[in-house]
Amino acid sequence: MTRVAAVDCGTNSIRLLVADADPATGELVDLDRRMTIVRLGQDVDRTGRLAPEALQRTFAACREYAEVIKRHGAEKVRFVATSASRDAENRDDFVRGVLDILGVEPEVITGDQEAEFSFTGATKELAGRQDLARPYLVVDIGGGSTEFVVGDDHVRAARSVDVGCVRMTERHLVHEGAVGDPPTEEQIAAMRADIEAALDLAEQTVPLREARTLVGLAGSVTTLSAIDQGLPEYDSARIHHSRVPYDHVREITERLLRSTHAERAAIPSLHPGRVDVIGAGALVLLAIMERIGAPEVVVSEHDILDGIAWSMA
Repeated sequence: MTRVAAVDCGTNSIRLLVADADPATGELVDLDRRMTIVRLGQDVDRTGRLAPEALQRTFAACREYAEVIKRHGAEKVRFVATSASRDAENRDDFVRGVLDILGVEPEVITGDQEAEFSFTGATKELAGRQDLARPYLVVDIGGGSTEFVVGDDHVRAARSVDVGCVRMTERHLVHEGAVGDPPTEEQIAAMRADIEAALDLAEQTVPLREARTLVGLAGSVTTLSAIDQGLPEYDSARIHHSRVPYDHVREITERLLRSTHAERAAIPSLHPGRVDVIGAGALVLLAIMERIGAPEVVVSEHDILDGIAWSMA
């Protein structure tokens, strides 16, 4: 086995996985898996730059992760940065900070690379499942972008588009510095139109409607599963490989978009860092399911982070 440490730094959160990987058996044994909401992409869509406070939050998480990696004695470390750091003018400040703290340079990957990692992480353990028809459509709804990947054993087509829960919230639901409480019908309609345009773009290169199983990744999707199950707190074991029917996704999305900040914050399984962006993330998932006619979404806790870990093994 190879002991590896994978870091995925996205627009909304930064996550760490330390694991023992065995390529011979296809087994990935978690030693430590954690997530911190840092909102690195704060205002990037508007300013084109990473905010100083966002960088400081991210660097604080990196210092914590450096201690964890050292404690477990990982042999290899890979740090992958996605949407927000691709878009920012001052991404060199981010790169230098991470290098100083973790000793590795963050790889600011393309959307296509991001999609490949997500597909590998999400589907590697589904290979023997007879109840899930192929091809899969793996959808990774992030903070700044959403990745669409269609494949069987390997990726057939992939596309990244700039719709994510943070980007859509900041672009459409923020007025005078605050998220609508609740958002207006006009704000929701504008956001929906933006999402539909992005789906049109994705369909130019990815045959979304050929998929037979929809696999959903990342915090917006896993949180919807937690809400659907009425979990008293976030429970990764109960969320992983759960299935959420289309009707439930629609009902939860409509409820989230009609609710106030206080009502969303009272949901026990909802991380405080997702309270303002979960409505947008849910709407992205709902639009995808309606576009392809998916009767349900299979929820995976294994995603790009696991794909990064496998890339080192």
